[in-house]
Amino acid sequence: MSLNAPPGRPIAATGRQALLRQAAEGLFPGGVNSPVRAFTTVGRPPLILVSGSGSRVKDADGNVYLDYVGGRGSAILGHAHPEVVSAVRETALDGLALGATGPREIELGSRIRSAMPSVERLRFVSSGTEAVMSAVRLARAATGRDVVVKFAGGDHGDADSLLADAGPGLAAHAVPGSAGVTQGAAHDTIVVPFNDPAAIATAFEAFPGRIACVIVEPVLASVGVVPSDPGFLEFLRGLTEGDGALLIFDEVVTGFRLARGGSQERFGISADLTVLGGIIGGGMPVGAFGGRADLMRRVAPDGPVHQDSTLAGHPVAMAAGIATLDLLTPAVYASLERVGARLEDGLRGAAADAGRVVGISRVGSLLTVFFRPTAPRNGGEALASDRDAYARFFGAMLDEGILLPPSHLEPWFLGAQHSESEIDATIVAARKAFRA
Repeated sequence: MSLNAPPGRPIAATGRQALLRQAAEGLFPGGVNSPVRAFTTVGRPPLILVSGSGSRVKDADGNVYLDYVGGRGSAILGHAHPEVVSAVRETALDGLALGATGPREIELGSRIRSAMPSVERLRFVSSGTEAVMSAVRLARAATGRDVVVKFAGGDHGDADSLLADAGPGLAAHAVPGSAGVTQGAAHDTIVVPFNDPAAIATAFEAFPGRIACVIVEPVLASVGVVPSDPGFLEFLRGLTEGDGALLIFDEVVTGFRLARGGSQERFGISADLTVLGGIIGGGMPVGAFGGRADLMRRVAPDGPVHQDSTLAGHPVAMAAGIATLDLLTPAVYASLERVGARLEDGLRGAAADAGRVVGISRVGSLLTVFFRPTAPRNGGEALASDRDAYARFFGAMLDEGILLPPSHLEPWFLGAQHSESEIDATIVAARKAFRA
Protein backbone atom coordinates (compact mmCIF):
# COMPACT_ATOMS: atom_id res chain seq x y z
CA MET A 1 0.00 0.00 0.00
CA SER A 2 1.35 3.41 -0.95
CA LEU A 3 2.20 5.89 1.77
CA ASN A 4 0.24 8.39 -0.30
CA ALA A 5 -2.95 6.35 -0.01
CA PRO A 6 -5.80 7.89 1.99
CA PRO A 7 -6.28 6.58 5.51
CA GLY A 8 -8.70 3.71 5.79
CA ARG A 9 -9.29 0.37 7.43
CA PRO A 10 -6.07 -1.68 7.67
CA ILE A 11 -5.63 -4.55 5.26
CA ALA A 12 -5.34 -8.14 6.42
CA ALA A 13 -2.14 -9.00 8.27
CA THR A 14 0.61 -10.80 6.38
CA GLY A 15 2.06 -12.27 9.56
CA ARG A 16 5.33 -10.36 9.31
CA GLN A 17 4.45 -8.13 12.25
CA ALA A 18 3.62 -11.15 14.41
CA LEU A 19 6.98 -12.73 13.62
CA LEU A 20 8.84 -9.51 14.34
CA ARG A 21 6.98 -9.01 17.63
CA GLN A 22 7.91 -12.53 18.68
CA ALA A 23 11.57 -11.89 17.86
CA ALA A 24 11.51 -8.57 19.72
CA GLU A 25 9.97 -10.19 22.81
CA GLY A 26 12.93 -12.56 22.94
CA LEU A 27 15.38 -9.66 22.86
CA PHE A 28 13.92 -6.66 24.69
CA PRO A 29 11.96 -6.24 27.95
CA GLY A 30 8.32 -6.25 26.91
CA GLY A 31 9.48 -6.55 23.32
CA VAL A 32 10.25 -2.82 23.12
CA ASN A 33 13.06 -0.34 23.71
CA SER A 34 10.78 2.24 25.32
CA PRO A 35 7.77 1.32 27.48
CA VAL A 36 5.35 3.63 25.70
CA ARG A 37 5.81 1.63 22.49
CA ALA A 38 4.29 -1.48 24.09
CA PHE A 39 0.63 -0.36 23.63
CA THR A 40 -0.21 -2.00 26.98
CA THR A 41 -2.57 0.78 28.08
CA VAL A 42 -4.66 0.52 24.90
CA GLY A 43 -4.96 -3.26 24.79
CA ARG A 44 -3.55 -3.70 21.31
CA PRO A 45 -0.41 -5.50 20.11
CA PRO A 46 2.39 -3.00 19.43
CA LEU A 47 2.87 -1.88 15.86
CA ILE A 48 6.10 -2.65 14.05
CA LEU A 49 6.62 0.40 11.86
CA VAL A 50 8.97 0.15 8.91
CA SER A 51 8.74 3.51 7.17
CA GLY A 52 7.25 6.97 7.21
CA SER A 53 6.67 9.72 4.70
CA GLY A 54 5.11 13.06 5.43
CA SER A 55 2.09 12.50 7.67
CA ARG A 56 1.93 8.72 7.09
CA VAL A 57 3.62 5.65 8.56
CA LYS A 58 3.57 2.06 7.33
CA ASP A 59 3.69 -1.10 9.42
CA ALA A 60 5.43 -4.39 8.64
CA ASP A 61 2.21 -5.83 7.19
CA GLY A 62 1.86 -2.96 4.73
CA ASN A 63 -0.87 -1.02 6.53
CA VAL A 64 -0.64 2.75 6.20
CA TYR A 65 -1.80 5.09 8.98
CA LEU A 66 -2.30 8.80 9.27
CA ASP A 67 0.14 9.52 12.08
CA TYR A 68 -0.32 11.71 15.15
CA VAL A 69 2.57 10.19 17.14
CA GLY A 70 5.04 12.21 15.08
CA GLY A 71 8.22 10.55 16.32
CA ARG A 72 7.11 11.52 19.85
CA GLY A 73 7.09 15.13 18.72
CA SER A 74 10.37 15.40 16.87
CA ALA A 75 8.91 14.94 13.36
CA ILE A 76 7.49 18.45 13.20
CA LEU A 77 8.12 18.61 9.44
CA GLY A 78 6.68 15.16 8.86
CA HIS A 79 8.61 11.96 8.24
CA ALA A 80 11.54 11.77 5.82
CA HIS A 81 11.40 15.38 4.67
CA PRO A 82 13.47 15.45 1.45
CA GLU A 83 15.71 18.34 2.51
CA VAL A 84 16.45 16.78 5.90
CA VAL A 85 17.17 13.39 4.32
CA SER A 86 19.46 15.03 1.77
CA ALA A 87 21.40 16.82 4.53
CA VAL A 88 21.83 13.54 6.44
CA ARG A 89 23.06 11.67 3.37
CA GLU A 90 25.52 14.36 2.39
CA THR A 91 26.93 14.63 5.90
CA ALA A 92 27.26 10.86 6.38
CA LEU A 93 29.61 10.75 3.40
CA ASP A 94 32.04 12.93 5.39
CA GLY A 95 32.19 10.40 8.22
CA LEU A 96 30.24 9.84 11.42
CA ALA A 97 31.89 10.17 14.84
CA LEU A 98 34.97 12.29 14.16
CA GLY A 99 35.76 12.95 17.82
CA ALA A 100 36.30 16.72 17.52
CA THR A 101 34.31 19.90 17.13
CA GLY A 102 32.86 20.35 13.65
CA PRO A 103 31.44 23.32 11.77
CA ARG A 104 27.87 22.01 11.87
CA GLU A 105 27.82 22.26 15.68
CA ILE A 106 28.61 25.95 15.37
CA GLU A 107 25.95 26.45 12.68
CA LEU A 108 23.20 24.76 14.68
CA GLY A 109 24.25 26.37 17.96
CA SER A 110 24.09 29.80 16.33
CA ARG A 111 20.59 29.13 15.03
CA ILE A 112 19.38 28.05 18.46
CA ARG A 113 20.87 31.10 20.16
CA SER A 114 19.31 33.38 17.57
CA ALA A 115 15.88 31.83 18.17
CA MET A 116 16.17 31.77 21.98
CA PRO A 117 17.93 34.89 23.30
CA SER A 118 18.01 33.50 26.88
CA VAL A 119 20.34 30.75 25.61
CA GLU A 120 23.51 32.82 25.47
CA ARG A 121 25.71 29.71 25.50
CA LEU A 122 24.84 26.06 25.15
CA ARG A 123 26.23 22.54 25.18
CA PHE A 124 25.04 19.72 22.93
CA VAL A 125 24.45 16.25 24.39
CA SER A 126 22.90 13.09 23.00
CA SER A 127 19.49 13.02 24.74
CA GLY A 128 17.02 15.06 26.71
CA THR A 129 17.83 13.06 29.84
CA GLU A 130 21.50 14.04 29.60
CA ALA A 131 20.52 17.66 29.10
CA VAL A 132 18.30 17.69 32.19
CA MET A 133 20.91 15.96 34.35
CA SER A 134 23.54 18.48 33.30
CA ALA A 135 21.29 21.51 33.76
CA VAL A 136 20.32 20.43 37.28
CA ARG A 137 23.97 19.72 38.17
CA LEU A 138 24.90 23.16 36.90
CA ALA A 139 22.11 24.80 38.90
CA ARG A 140 23.28 23.14 42.09
CA ALA A 141 26.87 24.18 41.45
CA ALA A 142 25.95 27.77 40.62
CA THR A 143 23.73 28.27 43.67
CA GLY A 144 25.57 26.08 46.17
CA ARG A 145 22.19 24.54 47.04
CA ASP A 146 20.83 20.99 46.89
CA VAL A 147 17.04 20.97 46.61
CA VAL A 148 15.23 20.72 43.26
CA VAL A 149 11.53 21.46 42.81
CA LYS A 150 9.57 19.72 40.05
CA PHE A 151 5.87 19.38 39.32
CA ALA A 152 3.70 16.30 39.56
CA GLY A 153 3.10 15.01 36.05
CA GLY A 154 6.24 16.63 34.66
CA ASP A 155 8.58 14.28 32.84
CA HIS A 156 12.27 15.18 32.77
CA GLY A 157 13.78 11.95 31.50
CA ASP A 158 15.49 9.11 33.30
CA ALA A 159 17.67 10.87 35.87
CA ASP A 160 17.22 9.07 39.21
CA SER A 161 16.74 12.24 41.23
CA LEU A 162 13.86 13.33 38.99
CA LEU A 163 12.17 9.92 38.89
CA ALA A 164 10.43 11.01 42.06
CA ASP A 165 6.87 11.19 43.33
CA ALA A 166 5.36 13.57 45.85
CA GLY A 167 6.18 12.84 49.48
CA PRO A 168 3.63 12.51 52.29
CA GLY A 169 3.25 16.25 52.84
CA LEU A 170 2.84 19.34 50.70
CA ALA A 171 6.50 20.33 51.05
CA ALA A 172 8.00 16.96 51.99
CA HIS A 173 10.99 15.31 50.38
CA ALA A 174 9.98 13.19 47.39
CA VAL A 175 9.84 9.41 47.39
CA PRO A 176 11.34 7.18 44.68
CA GLY A 177 9.22 7.04 41.55
CA SER A 178 10.69 3.79 40.22
CA ALA A 179 12.11 0.56 41.49
CA GLY A 180 15.88 0.94 41.66
CA VAL A 181 15.75 4.61 42.60
CA THR A 182 17.02 5.03 46.15
CA GLN A 183 15.50 7.23 48.82
CA GLY A 184 18.79 9.08 48.84
CA ALA A 185 18.49 9.89 45.13
CA ALA A 186 14.99 11.28 45.62
CA HIS A 187 15.70 12.99 48.93
CA ASP A 188 16.66 16.39 47.52
CA THR A 189 13.66 16.59 45.18
CA ILE A 190 10.37 18.25 46.10
CA VAL A 191 7.28 17.49 43.99
CA VAL A 192 4.40 19.98 44.01
CA PRO A 193 1.15 20.28 42.01
CA PHE A 194 1.28 22.13 38.70
CA ASN A 195 -0.58 25.44 38.43
CA ASP A 196 -0.61 25.82 42.23
CA PRO A 197 1.27 28.97 43.30
CA ALA A 198 0.43 28.41 46.98
CA ALA A 199 1.99 24.93 46.95
CA ILE A 200 5.29 26.05 45.48
CA ALA A 201 5.38 29.09 47.77
CA THR A 202 4.99 26.66 50.69
CA ALA A 203 7.97 24.65 49.39
CA PHE A 204 10.15 27.78 49.30
CA GLU A 205 9.04 28.65 52.85
CA ALA A 206 9.86 25.12 54.04
CA PHE A 207 13.35 25.15 52.48
CA PRO A 208 14.59 28.73 52.82
CA GLY A 209 17.85 29.33 50.97
CA ARG A 210 18.11 25.65 49.99
CA ILE A 211 16.33 25.41 46.63
CA ALA A 212 18.76 25.32 43.72
CA CYS A 213 16.20 25.36 40.94
CA VAL A 214 12.65 24.88 39.80
CA ILE A 215 12.40 22.72 36.69
CA VAL A 216 9.17 22.91 34.74
CA GLU A 217 7.64 21.94 31.43
CA PRO A 218 5.94 25.25 30.54
CA VAL A 219 3.16 23.08 29.11
CA LEU A 220 2.92 19.67 30.74
CA ALA A 221 3.21 17.14 27.94
CA SER A 222 3.72 13.82 29.73
CA VAL A 223 0.22 13.57 31.19
CA GLY A 224 -1.39 14.80 28.02
CA VAL A 225 -1.41 18.51 27.26
CA VAL A 226 -1.87 20.62 30.40
CA PRO A 227 -1.22 24.33 29.80
CA SER A 228 0.07 26.61 32.51
CA ASP A 229 -2.53 28.98 33.92
CA PRO A 230 -2.20 32.65 32.94
CA GLY A 231 0.36 34.21 35.26
CA PHE A 232 1.74 30.93 36.61
CA LEU A 233 5.05 31.04 34.74
CA GLU A 234 5.43 34.71 35.65
CA PHE A 235 4.89 33.72 39.29
CA LEU A 236 7.66 31.11 39.03
CA ARG A 237 9.97 33.66 37.42
CA GLY A 238 9.42 36.16 40.21
CA LEU A 239 9.62 33.60 43.01
CA THR A 240 12.93 32.11 41.85
CA GLU A 241 14.50 35.51 41.19
CA GLY A 242 13.52 36.73 44.63
CA ASP A 243 14.93 33.64 46.35
CA GLY A 244 18.15 33.26 44.34
CA ALA A 245 17.06 29.93 42.83
CA LEU A 246 17.29 29.24 39.09
CA LEU A 247 14.37 28.62 36.75
CA ILE A 248 14.87 25.79 34.26
CA PHE A 249 12.46 25.39 31.35
CA ASP A 250 12.35 21.83 30.05
CA GLU A 251 11.52 22.54 26.41
CA VAL A 252 12.30 19.08 25.06
CA VAL A 253 8.72 18.97 23.74
CA THR A 254 7.83 22.66 23.40
CA GLY A 255 11.11 24.03 22.06
CA PHE A 256 10.78 24.97 18.36
CA ARG A 257 7.27 23.48 18.40
CA LEU A 258 5.07 26.08 20.08
CA ALA A 259 7.06 28.83 18.36
CA ARG A 260 10.52 29.21 16.90
CA GLY A 261 11.60 30.47 20.31
CA GLY A 262 9.60 27.78 22.10
CA SER A 263 7.51 28.51 25.18
CA GLN A 264 9.72 31.45 26.04
CA GLU A 265 8.69 33.26 22.89
CA ARG A 266 5.06 32.15 23.07
CA PHE A 267 4.56 33.18 26.70
CA GLY A 268 7.13 35.96 26.97
CA ILE A 269 9.07 34.45 29.89
CA SER A 270 12.86 33.91 29.95
CA ALA A 271 14.42 31.02 31.86
CA ASP A 272 17.88 30.93 33.42
CA LEU A 273 18.55 27.53 31.82
CA THR A 274 16.76 25.77 28.96
CA VAL A 275 16.68 22.10 28.00
CA LEU A 276 16.04 21.04 24.39
CA GLY A 277 15.54 17.72 22.63
CA GLY A 278 14.71 15.85 19.43
CA ILE A 279 13.36 18.66 17.25
CA ILE A 280 16.75 20.41 17.20
CA GLY A 281 18.17 17.27 15.58
CA GLY A 282 15.35 16.72 13.12
CA GLY A 283 14.43 13.50 14.93
CA MET A 284 18.00 12.28 15.43
CA PRO A 285 19.18 11.44 18.98
CA VAL A 286 20.19 14.81 20.39
CA GLY A 287 19.73 17.17 23.30
CA ALA A 288 21.11 20.47 24.51
CA PHE A 289 21.14 22.65 27.57
CA GLY A 290 22.02 26.30 27.71
CA GLY A 291 21.32 29.63 29.30
CA ARG A 292 22.96 32.69 30.76
CA ALA A 293 26.62 33.03 29.84
CA ASP A 294 27.71 33.46 33.47
CA LEU A 295 26.12 30.12 34.34
CA MET A 296 27.44 28.24 31.31
CA ARG A 297 31.00 29.44 32.02
CA ARG A 298 30.91 27.10 35.01
CA VAL A 299 30.78 24.07 32.69
CA ALA A 300 34.04 22.22 32.01
CA PRO A 301 36.53 23.01 30.62
CA ASP A 302 35.79 26.66 31.48
CA GLY A 303 34.61 25.82 34.99
CA PRO A 304 34.36 23.10 37.64
CA VAL A 305 31.06 21.45 36.57
CA HIS A 306 31.83 18.14 34.91
CA GLN A 307 29.82 17.34 31.80
CA ASP A 308 30.78 14.93 29.05
CA SER A 309 28.90 13.20 26.24
CA THR A 310 30.96 11.10 23.83
CA LEU A 311 28.80 11.55 20.73
CA ALA A 312 27.56 15.07 21.48
CA GLY A 313 27.38 17.34 18.45
CA HIS A 314 27.22 14.31 16.14
CA PRO A 315 27.59 15.72 12.61
CA VAL A 316 24.60 13.84 11.18
CA ALA A 317 22.31 15.05 13.98
CA MET A 318 23.62 18.58 13.55
CA ALA A 319 22.97 18.51 9.81
CA ALA A 320 19.44 17.22 10.31
CA GLY A 321 18.84 19.92 12.89
CA ILE A 322 20.14 22.72 10.67
CA ALA A 323 17.90 21.60 7.80
CA THR A 324 14.89 21.31 10.11
CA LEU A 325 15.30 24.68 11.79
CA ASP A 326 15.84 26.39 8.44
CA LEU A 327 12.50 25.00 7.25
CA LEU A 328 10.58 26.16 10.34
CA THR A 329 9.37 29.44 8.87
CA PRO A 330 6.61 31.72 10.18
CA ALA A 331 4.33 30.21 7.53
CA VAL A 332 4.89 26.74 9.02
CA TYR A 333 3.90 27.90 12.51
CA ALA A 334 0.84 29.67 11.12
CA SER A 335 -0.18 26.47 9.34
CA LEU A 336 0.33 24.38 12.49
CA GLU A 337 -1.89 26.76 14.45
CA ARG A 338 -4.54 26.69 11.74
CA VAL A 339 -4.76 22.91 11.40
CA GLY A 340 -4.53 22.52 15.18
CA ALA A 341 -7.55 24.77 15.67
CA ARG A 342 -9.42 22.94 12.89
CA LEU A 343 -8.75 19.60 14.54
CA GLU A 344 -9.72 20.85 18.00
CA ASP A 345 -13.00 22.35 16.80
CA GLY A 346 -13.82 19.26 14.75
CA LEU A 347 -13.16 16.88 17.63
CA ARG A 348 -15.34 18.93 19.96
CA GLY A 349 -18.17 18.77 17.44
CA ALA A 350 -17.68 15.05 16.82
CA ALA A 351 -17.78 14.30 20.55
CA ALA A 352 -20.89 16.42 21.03
CA ASP A 353 -22.63 14.72 18.10
CA ALA A 354 -21.90 11.35 19.71
CA GLY A 355 -23.08 12.49 23.13
CA ARG A 356 -19.62 11.98 24.56
CA VAL A 357 -18.40 14.39 27.24
CA VAL A 358 -14.66 15.00 26.88
CA GLY A 359 -12.12 17.65 27.79
CA ILE A 360 -9.91 18.76 24.91
CA SER A 361 -6.71 20.67 25.59
CA ARG A 362 -4.58 22.24 22.87
CA VAL A 363 -1.59 24.55 22.74
CA GLY A 364 -0.43 25.14 19.18
CA SER A 365 0.33 21.80 17.54
CA LEU A 366 -0.02 19.82 20.81
CA LEU A 367 -3.46 18.35 21.57
CA THR A 368 -5.04 15.81 23.91
CA VAL A 369 -8.56 14.42 24.18
CA PHE A 370 -9.20 13.65 27.84
CA PHE A 371 -12.07 11.34 28.68
CA ARG A 372 -13.25 13.47 31.60
CA PRO A 373 -15.74 16.35 31.84
CA THR A 374 -13.17 19.15 31.61
CA ALA A 375 -9.56 19.58 30.54
CA PRO A 376 -7.24 19.05 33.53
CA ARG A 377 -5.19 21.77 35.23
CA ASN A 378 -2.58 19.49 36.77
CA GLY A 379 -1.11 16.01 36.64
CA GLY A 380 -3.46 14.56 39.22
CA GLU A 381 -6.54 15.57 37.28
CA ALA A 382 -5.03 14.22 34.05
CA LEU A 383 -4.31 10.86 35.66
CA ALA A 384 -7.95 10.63 36.72
CA SER A 385 -9.20 10.60 33.12
CA ASP A 386 -10.84 7.43 31.81
CA ARG A 387 -8.06 5.24 30.46
CA ASP A 388 -10.40 2.47 29.32
CA ALA A 389 -12.55 4.87 27.32
CA TYR A 390 -9.43 6.19 25.60
CA ALA A 391 -8.31 2.62 24.84
CA ARG A 392 -11.63 1.96 23.07
CA PHE A 393 -11.34 5.26 21.21
CA PHE A 394 -7.75 4.49 20.23
CA GLY A 395 -8.71 1.08 18.86
CA ALA A 396 -11.64 2.46 16.88
CA MET A 397 -9.42 5.16 15.37
CA LEU A 398 -6.71 2.64 14.52
CA ASP A 399 -9.31 0.53 12.76
CA GLU A 400 -10.08 3.59 10.64
CA GLY A 401 -6.40 4.03 9.74
CA ILE A 402 -5.63 6.82 12.25
CA LEU A 403 -2.64 6.25 14.55
CA LEU A 404 -2.94 8.11 17.85
CA PRO A 405 -0.48 7.99 20.76
CA PRO A 406 -0.92 4.58 22.45
CA SER A 407 -1.56 6.17 25.85
CA HIS A 408 -4.21 8.53 27.18
CA LEU A 409 -1.35 10.53 28.72
CA GLU A 410 0.52 11.40 25.53
CA PRO A 411 -0.10 14.44 23.33
CA TRP A 412 -1.19 14.20 19.75
CA PHE A 413 1.56 15.81 17.67
CA LEU A 414 0.58 17.67 14.55
CA GLY A 415 3.17 18.22 11.87
CA ALA A 416 3.67 20.58 8.97
CA GLN A 417 2.62 17.82 6.56
CA HIS A 418 -0.88 17.40 8.01
CA SER A 419 -3.27 18.84 5.42
CA GLU A 420 -6.73 20.21 6.04
CA SER A 421 -8.22 17.27 4.16
CA GLU A 422 -6.38 14.88 6.48
CA ILE A 423 -7.68 16.79 9.48
CA ASP A 424 -11.20 16.45 8.08
CA ALA A 425 -10.68 12.70 7.56
CA THR A 426 -9.53 12.43 11.17
CA ILE A 427 -12.69 14.19 12.36
CA VAL A 428 -14.88 11.83 10.32
CA ALA A 429 -13.11 8.85 11.87
CA ALA A 430 -13.41 10.40 15.34
CA ARG A 431 -17.16 10.80 14.94
CA LYS A 432 -17.41 7.03 14.44
CA ALA A 433 -14.92 6.29 17.21
CA PHE A 434 -16.72 8.44 19.79
CA ARG A 435 -19.91 6.54 19.06
CA ALA A 436 -18.07 3.23 19.40
